[in-house]
Amino acid sequence: MEGISHRMVKVNGIDMHIAEKGQGPVVLLLHGFPELWYSWSHQILALSSLGYHAVAPDLRGYGDTEAPPSSSSYSCLQIVGDLSGLIDHLGVEQMFLVAHDWGAVVGWYLCLFRPDRVKAYVCLGVPYRPRNPKMKPVETMKLAFGEDFYVCRFQEPGVIEAEIARAGTAEVLMKILTDRNPVPPCLSQENPFGIYPENLVTLPSWLTEADLAFHVTKYSQKGFTGGLNYYRALDLNWELTAPWTGALVEVPVKFVVGDLDMVLTTPGAKEFVSNGGFKHHVQLLEEVVVMEGVGHFINQEKAEEINNHIYD
Repeated sequence: MEGISHRMVKVNGIDMHIAEKGQGPVVLLLHGFPELWYSWSHQILALSSLGYHAVAPDLRGYGDTEAPPSSSSYSCLQIVGDLSGLIDHLGVEQMFLVAHDWGAVVGWYLCLFRPDRVKAYVCLGVPYRPRNPKMKPVETMKLAFGEDFYVCRFQEPGVIEAEIARAGTAEVLMKILTDRNPVPPCLSQENPFGIYPENLVTLPSWLTEADLAFHVTKYSQKGFTGGLNYYRALDLNWELTAPWTGALVEVPVKFVVGDLDMVLTTPGAKEFVSNGGFKHHVQLLEEVVVMEGVGHFINQEKAEEINNHIYD
């Protein structure tokens, strides 16, 4: 972490923590769930050494950034408002965008609402999906995958937080970060995270004890509600984005995903990405890279390759 500096900035009415290093054009790095700014450590160091100003915030609800309690405070308009305020605070008109998981979803909204602020977007793991005007997303997921699909299980405030507390913060984080099951994740009622004392999980080479400990410390202090509120605002986002139904993303995009990523292996996703649907909605899609044998947390698992893809 040598040389990475930290500060708090006031944006859109909240206090946001950012980690940053380097001078030059701004590269904004948006993390997912259950991650933090820290998941971009390799990219911050690499990009700053290449002449860029790498900036990785803890998004609203995460880490050292303020976490309003209500899920209604986590709409796409508010999150993009936070990022617009951050870009203003950095004193630039435009920046390069790199984002993963929920950060990638937020990244698509940023491209949709404020394309003038994004020079180009390197999206990791989550392709753009157009709004379905006929059905809300949570209902759609219930019909497709059942009541136990993880997004559905995350909806009721306090329920999954209590399950995480019972299973243990460290155990749950390790399970999520190391899971490579390519089927849509469902959480049973009895043991939602499938954690059994006799099944010891070993850390992969790309995830150190120090990496895990950092996340465990922050989530133990902050809790998971902020991150879970992004899932709880899915239907609210659907309501708010009605004016953008059918809108196209008009920003140059490079998309990188692992072939074992459960987002890509979800039924219909590969076809959407490869058969023209993705390109129709993201017309400046320049490249799709599918990395073999790579899971969901791609920027950590294949840090050097991802650094090269971003720089290219």
